[in-house]
Amino acid sequence: MKKWYGGVLIASMFMLLMLRYGFLKNPIGERYVTNAVTSNASDPLKWIHAAVPSAVQNPDNASQVIPIDTLASSLYAQRNISKEERQSLQTWNLLKYLFSYSTVLPNGVEAIKEAGNAWNNLMVSVEKEKIGYTNESSTTRAKEEQCPHFLNKMDASDLVNSGFKLQVPCGLTQGSSITIIGTPNGLLGNFRIDLTGEPLPGEPDPPIILHYNVRLHGDKITENPVIVQNTWTLAHDWGPEERCPSPSPEKIIKVDELDQCNKLVGKEDKRFSTTSNHGNSSRRSSVAQEGSKNRIYFPFKQGYPFVATIRVGSEGIQMTVDGKHITSFAYRETLEPWLVNEVRISGDLKLISVLASGLPTSEDSEHTIDLEALKSSRLSNHQPVDLFIGVFSTANNFKRRMAVRRTWMQYPAVRSGAVAVRFFVGLHKNQIVNGELWKEAQTYGDIQLMPFVDYYNLITWKTLAICIFGTQVVSAKFVMKTDDDAFVRVDEVLASVTRINVNSGLLYGLINTDSQPHRNPDSKWYVSTEEWSEGTYPPWAHGPGYVVSSDIANAVYKRYKKGRLKMFKLEDVAMGIWIAEMKKEGLEIRYEKEEKVYNAGCKDGYIVAHYQGPSEMLCLWQKLQEGNVPRCCGE
Repeated sequence: MKKWYGGVLIASMFMLLMLRYGFLKNPIGERYVTNAVTSNASDPLKWIHAAVPSAVQNPDNASQVIPIDTLASSLYAQRNISKEERQSLQTWNLLKYLFSYSTVLPNGVEAIKEAGNAWNNLMVSVEKEKIGYTNESSTTRAKEEQCPHFLNKMDASDLVNSGFKLQVPCGLTQGSSITIIGTPNGLLGNFRIDLTGEPLPGEPDPPIILHYNVRLHGDKITENPVIVQNTWTLAHDWGPEERCPSPSPEKIIKVDELDQCNKLVGKEDKRFSTTSNHGNSSRRSSVAQEGSKNRIYFPFKQGYPFVATIRVGSEGIQMTVDGKHITSFAYRETLEPWLVNEVRISGDLKLISVLASGLPTSEDSEHTIDLEALKSSRLSNHQPVDLFIGVFSTANNFKRRMAVRRTWMQYPAVRSGAVAVRFFVGLHKNQIVNGELWKEAQTYGDIQLMPFVDYYNLITWKTLAICIFGTQVVSAKFVMKTDDDAFVRVDEVLASVTRINVNSGLLYGLINTDSQPHRNPDSKWYVSTEEWSEGTYPPWAHGPGYVVSSDIANAVYKRYKKGRLKMFKLEDVAMGIWIAEMKKEGLEIRYEKEEKVYNAGCKDGYIVAHYQGPSEMLCLWQKLQEGNVPRCCGE
C-alpha cells in the first residue's frame, strides 16, 4: 500500500484509505457488484453523468462506498465533442463498469485516476483548438513539441556534475536506443544513468524505470567493480537489486534471449598479458585491475572512453558497451519504456555526447500520399461483419500502427468492410502523446481510446473492450484479438474459421492445454498463489492471434456488466478462464488448435507471425504481393 507524503490532496488521501480498508482482497478478482446499474448499451455514445455508476461498492460491507467522482470525475463529464470525434470512443461509455473492477488488478485505481487527469488535459487542448485559441508563437511551440525521431546533446561534460538531463517527450518504444559516449573520471569514476518517468502530482521525485549504477571500486558488498541495476518508486521504494557480476551466477536468467549479466564480466581475461601497455580503447576499457597479476574483464575503466548503448527490447532493456552485450534488465510492473520521460546522468563522468534514436514519432498526415487508402471503412452500429479484429497497441506505438495500416489492413476483406479492424489504445500520461494520438484517431478512424492509462497489468481490460466492440458496436460472427507487432493473414484466418464450420463455442488459435503459472517473482508473467491457486490453467490460446465465436464474446460482456467476470492480469489466459467457466455452465466448447499461429517469431507458411517490427511487416506484405506465398523475411 502506498505511503503518501506531504503535498497529496486530502481528498486523495481519504480515497486511498477507503480503498485500503473498504475492499477485501480476492485471489482472482471474483468480486460481485451488488448495486447493478442499468445499461445504456443502445446508445454507447450518450455522454451523461447519470449513466456512470454512482459508486464502487464493497459487496461485503455496503457501508463502504467510494464515489466515482473521487476516482475520475473528468472521464465522463460533458464535452464539446462531435459525432465524428466520438467514433474513437465507441466502447468508452460501455466500459464504465470497470470502476467496479478497479481494485482487482494491480494499478487499476491509479490507471483510472491518472486517465481522468490525462483526459481532462486532452479535452482542454482540443476545445482550445476548436475556438481558435492559438497564435503564431503557440503554433510554433506546438510544432517544436512534436514527438521527435531522435535527440542528441553534444559536449555535455559541463552538465554532469549538476546532473545531466535529456527530456524524451514521447517516451520509448521497442527498438528505441540511447547511446552515451563518455569517460569515467574524478576521484572514483563512479557514475549512474537513470531513465525516469513523469512525477505524479504531489510527489517530489519521479519513478525510475531503470537505474544503471557503475561502481568502479565496488561497494559495501564487494571490493571489485560492479554494475547495479534497479528501479524506484515512491510507493515501493527501491526494488530488488540486480548485480553484474552476479553473486548467484547460477540464477541468471535471460531477457530477450540475452543474459542478465554477460558471463565474462568479473572473470579473468586471459586475452591480455600483464606486460601490455598499449592497445585499442575497447581492450583497455575491459581491464579493471591494473596491479593484479590476473586481470578481470569489466566494460568500464577510469580514464578511458566508452560507447554504451541502452536498447529497448520486447521483454526488457539491454546495455551494450563498446559493441559487447553486458546486461539485460527485465521490465517491472508499471515501469515500462513508454513511461520514460527523461534520461538523467550523474557522477564522476566526462560526458561527450548523448544520442536518443528510434524514438516513437507520428506520421505527418498532410504529407501522406495514400492517406485515403489508409483510412478505415466507416461502420454503423450493428453492421454485420464476418470478423472483427481488435489490435492491442500503446499510445506512442505510432510506427507499428502505420505498418499495420499499410500491410494486412489492405486485404480486400478489410477494405470492403467484411472484416473490421480497430486499435485499442489506453491514454498516456504525456499530454503531447495524447494530442498526437487524438489527431491520429480522427485522421484514420481506426482507434478506440480506453478510459484508463495503459499499464501492462490491465491488458485484460482491452480484451473485454474488444469483446464489447465486436458484439455491441458491430455484430461480428467471430472476434479476434491480436497485437500491433503481429502480421495477420486475414484471408487465411477467414478461410480457417469457415472451414471449421462452427458458429458457437469456438476458441481458435495456438491452444495451450497444459501450462502452469509462473511462480518466479522475477518473471514478467509472475502469478502468485493468491492470484491463481491451482497448479495449471484451463486451455487458453496465445495472445498474438486467437479467435472466439460471437456467443463467447457476448457472454464475456454480459458477465462483466453484471459484475461476475473474473479479472486476471494475463489476458489470453483470462479468456481461457472465462471460457472454462462457460463450459462448466453447459456451453459446448470447440478448442481448435492452429499450429501456424507463431507466438515467438515467423516461420514460412505462417497465419500469424509475432514480434514483427514495422520494416518486417512491410517486407512480409511485399512477399505476399509478389508471389502470394507466406515467406518470412531476413532469410
